[in-house]
Amino acid sequence: MSNQSSYVIGVDYGSDSVRTIIVNAANGEELASSVFYYPRWKKQLYCDLSKNQFRQHPLDYLEGLETTIKESVAQAGPEVAAQIKAISVDTTGSTPVATDKHGTPLSLLPGFEENPNAMFVLWKDHTGVGEAAEINAHAEKFETNYLRFVGGIYSSEWFWSKLLHVLRSDEAVRNNIYSFVEHCDWIPFLLTGGNDVHLMKRSRCAAGHKILWAAEWGGLPPNEFFASLDPMLDGFTDRLFKETFPSNEAAGIITKEWAEKLGLPETTVVGVGAYDAHMGAVGGQIEPYYLSKVMGTSTCDMIVAPNQEMEGKLVQGICGQVDGSIIPGMIGLEAGQSSFGDNYAWFKRLITWPLNNILSKSDTIDESTKEKLIKETEDAVIPELSRQAEKIVVDEHTEMAIDWFNGRRTPDANQLLTGGLFGLDLGSDAPRLFRAIVEATCFGAKAITERFIDQGIPVKGLIGLGGVAKKSPFIMQMMADVMNMPIKIHKSEQTCALGAAMFAATAGGVYEKVEDAMEAMGSGFDEEYFPNAAKVEIYQKRYQKYQQTGAFIESQIMK
Repeated sequence: MSNQSSYVIGVDYGSDSVRTIIVNAANGEELASSVFYYPRWKKQLYCDLSKNQFRQHPLDYLEGLETTIKESVAQAGPEVAAQIKAISVDTTGSTPVATDKHGTPLSLLPGFEENPNAMFVLWKDHTGVGEAAEINAHAEKFETNYLRFVGGIYSSEWFWSKLLHVLRSDEAVRNNIYSFVEHCDWIPFLLTGGNDVHLMKRSRCAAGHKILWAAEWGGLPPNEFFASLDPMLDGFTDRLFKETFPSNEAAGIITKEWAEKLGLPETTVVGVGAYDAHMGAVGGQIEPYYLSKVMGTSTCDMIVAPNQEMEGKLVQGICGQVDGSIIPGMIGLEAGQSSFGDNYAWFKRLITWPLNNILSKSDTIDESTKEKLIKETEDAVIPELSRQAEKIVVDEHTEMAIDWFNGRRTPDANQLLTGGLFGLDLGSDAPRLFRAIVEATCFGAKAITERFIDQGIPVKGLIGLGGVAKKSPFIMQMMADVMNMPIKIHKSEQTCALGAAMFAATAGGVYEKVEDAMEAMGSGFDEEYFPNAAKVEIYQKRYQKYQQTGAFIESQIMK
């Protein structure tokens, strides 16, 4: 380590908010933190749930960046601020935006301020499901399998599906777009004063897992692949990139303007960005062949493996395997579930509907009391459902669910699929249905683990990261029982932001390798759940039923 008095900043852009932490690079001690909830997103502006359209305005990101960093700097104090060495950013993904030649999102330009197609297309936006199907069918026409490093199936959650859908949907955007840029690439570009989109340092993580970049074919697939898919894409690769960069490298130095605005030294290094879960895996101290599960609204499940041990191995139906996407020098493999915590949130909205639609209009009690009752009940719903669900004795006939409430990400992406509840009778109540949904999300996780194992990638254990992992012993114990393997929970509440801070320390030269930063700055684990042998057998039988029912649902939907 080059400087024992170095501090670094990790910025984590989630689906609902951005959070910033300032960390002592010597030991990972968190000195300050701040969270900013996106105001436009909170109102669900520019979204249409009926169309699975989820868009976010760049002003939410900019306001959050400035607010959280300035608040964190103020908390840490001037002595710490003066010694901040570097900053790195993670974001959700694939979350791209249409830009001009200067890399400015169109929604920040006159005439596009309220146009959803000129905004960031959030990872869970599925409006490009038709385009994804076209890409998959089109890829079969080529001798080179350009989908082989993304699991063989392209998803509507990813870059090219979203770009093609936006181009087809909006003439004004089509006539003004120059490039398409991931959120994790845009923020470092902005902080370093980028003005030419061709000079933007693109993340190896985003490019390899979602944009079809691979060293094996010298970058992106050839123009012919895209031009023959749709003439609107003819020549578009020339506006993108050929080279990509791992997150241990610097994107540049912060501009004087941004340094003054944020209260940072003008020497602050800005690291190359990456996706939140990938940096979260590093913050959670990922180890080779341990499946790191970032569990929030969705899940992102990651494994790293030494390059030499992955030769000749291609895992089908996952979200890609990319050299250096998580830890430089290793192959990063990604899978995940399109909804996890979102499933629980859906059920919570369902059963609290009377509160927000009947009680909220009652004349019996005053407004203040109504608001307090609604909030108190909403806050208590999931904890109480968990307590009651834990008491249920499960057998082969207990209520079951299929967890594809937002489609299926892996194994074998299919965003047309839908969730389901079955085995219900007049005795089925809220705790029993909640238990079934939790079980289904654990079964979805098991399907991912089995895919890795079946295709030659061992899974030695599980690492739990994120809000659900920290907050719900009920769900984590069921995860261990269903998987029949232990799951250890990382101590940090902010593994994604901490991982960004570790990459900042590496990009800023505090550490030579990100593994060194992990060792020095990692906070370790504070809980571990072990399988209950008495439940493993029944869950295995129920998992087989889950697979059979899921296969039936898929066969009916895809007719």
